[in-house]
Amino acid sequence: MFTLETILRPHILSLTPYSSARDEYTGKEGIFLDANENALGSTTSTNYNRYPDPYQWAIKERLAPLKGVRPEQIFLGNGSDEPIDLLIRATCTPEKDSVLIMPPTYGMYEVSANINNVPLIKVPLTPDFQIDLPEVLAAIQPDTKLLFVCSPNNPTGNLIDRQSMLTLLEKFTGLVVVDEAYIDFADAGSMTALLDRYSNLVVLQTFSKAWGLAALRLGMCFASAALIRVLNKIKPPYNISAPTQELALEALSHVTQKEEMVAKLLAERAILTEHLRSLPLVQQVYPSDANFLLVRFDRPGGPDAKTVFDYLISRQVIVRDRSKVKLCEGCLRITVGTPHENSQLLDVLHQMMVPVQSYS
Repeated sequence: MFTLETILRPHILSLTPYSSARDEYTGKEGIFLDANENALGSTTSTNYNRYPDPYQWAIKERLAPLKGVRPEQIFLGNGSDEPIDLLIRATCTPEKDSVLIMPPTYGMYEVSANINNVPLIKVPLTPDFQIDLPEVLAAIQPDTKLLFVCSPNNPTGNLIDRQSMLTLLEKFTGLVVVDEAYIDFADAGSMTALLDRYSNLVVLQTFSKAWGLAALRLGMCFASAALIRVLNKIKPPYNISAPTQELALEALSHVTQKEEMVAKLLAERAILTEHLRSLPLVQQVYPSDANFLLVRFDRPGGPDAKTVFDYLISRQVIVRDRSKVKLCEGCLRITVGTPHENSQLLDVLHQMMVPVQSYS
């Protein structure tokens, strides 16, 4: 049975967090002589001389109804990478506790575990990029604290079977972290709807993809209010800058624009998929629930993925080479671009085909 107290590192339970000036006085009015800020203003055209809200309550209050959660169930981080790191630090004693991942998947789970000197358990996805449930359940150890699931998965693009995730939530006594960075592009509801049902569920989302705010580095983490309090306890005092908070609030006033961009990208994804599948050098275009496509190029008699990748780079069309990733051998990951960018990609691939039209 899951209880938060049993998976947290003991010293985290008793940790006294840093108390910032804005923790001690939360009012908006007054003469602020408490935080050693520059009272004269800033060297920029906009005054950023005051520290921002350390808990970003204005964003959380706007975001909560959109996501169907309560503000106290939201943590905002410097990208999703910050809550990934904080979750590991809060629960895993270095060289003792472990984290389970299912490659191919987002690389920062492994990097963050390695930085924190936390052992990794790796259970590959099945050939159709789904959870190998019997193998995962068999691999879980008594000291396994976290299990990461990326859905839609990066780099494969597919949604993970929901029943498999529910089984993990019911059988695993640690935290199940479901990374939904690409959920806006999928025809499926978010796992945030289950937060009140499963106290060991954590859901990650981001402003980087559908919202088009990758430069801001703003990630969302949804969990029980108790776990969010722990993350707030161990995060840096002012982890989200004032300009980022201001721009995020502006973005949240333009939900319709976000939805229109998603619709356009989905239409382009369909068109790009159709055209890529018609190319003789393409062996397979995998179904995608994200804003990218995983494309296998190792067709018999044709160029391999690395050759295609190098040719595209030589023409300044930049994609990701995933051919050395387990289960993605021979594959490139291609982000859905604008209509013009997608057309340029296809033109370059057609140019590459000119000397070698006779693939089997």
